[in-house]
Amino acid sequence: MPRIEPLTPPYTADIDRALRRWMPPDVTHEPLTLFRVLHRNPELASRMFVLGAGLLGHGLLPAIDREIVIARVTARSACAYEWGVHAATMAPRAGLSPEQLRATARPDAAVSAPWSPRHTALLHAVDELNDTTQLAQPAWDALRMYYEEAQLLELLVLIGWYRTISYLANGLLLEEEPWGARFPTG
Repeated sequence: MPRIEPLTPPYTADIDRALRRWMPPDVTHEPLTLFRVLHRNPELASRMFVLGAGLLGHGLLPAIDREIVIARVTARSACAYEWGVHAATMAPRAGLSPEQLRATARPDAAVSAPWSPRHTALLHAVDELNDTTQLAQPAWDALRMYYEEAQLLELLVLIGWYRTISYLANGLLLEEEPWGARFPTG
């Protein structure tokens, strides 16, 4: 049971519009529990929507790179909720294989699946930021081989954003969505 109860239908017209805006148009299930909890504070939710939607729908990073980062950040944050949402929906559409998705949850993610050198650099950067909150010059240099400055800025924001989302979902004790992918154990 989440620490803050998600909104349930019927929603007010404003909340219904806002929740539908957060969901892809072809989705048939209820809006995510996370979104329904956030809308207990509609002003905060609307501010968060701008950044979240921008990163997912208008970013400069290739979709597969974005989803590798999200999977690794949420895995390192032990956020089964958000890992499962992306693993069930956006990660496969971006081109991540089931083997790669499982690998993002392993301690040795960078060597436990067939990754390109670019994706290995991404995984190392996420791990280094997670472990030290810093990015040493060799990790930065590895990323610069593949990304322009604007993409590097977006990458750092993406990593921080999904760390924040992980804190939020974990702090609220959100249970995995029934349709979400199950977080690999063992």
